[in-house]
Amino acid sequence: MKKVGIIMGSASDLPVVTGAIDTLKQYGVPFEVHVYSAHRTPDESRDFACSAREKGFGAIIAAAGKAAHLAGAIAANTTLPVIGIPVKSSTLDGLDALLSTVQMPSGMPVATVAIDGAVNAALLAIEILAVSDEELEQKLGDARNAGKAKVLKSNAEIEAQFNN
Repeated sequence: MKKVGIIMGSASDLPVVTGAIDTLKQYGVPFEVHVYSAHRTPDESRDFACSAREKGFGAIIAAAGKAAHLAGAIAANTTLPVIGIPVKSSTLDGLDALLSTVQMPSGMPVATVAIDGAVNAALLAIEILAVSDEELEQKLGDARNAGKAKVLKSNAEIEAQFNN
């Protein structure tokens, strides 16, 4: 199975990134976690991106706040799918990171999830890997069915309580 790379621009992003780590663990997807800054360690982030495919990665998640150039810098150096997590900062509540992550130039795609949306970033990476992995596809389907059952159970309880 291909693995997922998780890159954060700063160790302070770890509380957000933990949602992606936990989700990948839940699905049994191998991963590596690194701290590489687009601005402070550009050589290291480039080297990671350039060698990721040959090292067995199938997707890369990049989490960064403020200027949030990390996902774009990673995408510039690989043809693997890159998923950006804009991280909320104290300055503009993550809007700056969201706009920096989502506004990539043509030819340099970065899939972008919600501000602090690490769980969805991991799920998107899993969906990408599931294109060629039937076991992961089944796990995703099972999770969707469990979510549906939970909502329908809540609906039945609310209907019983309020509908005569």
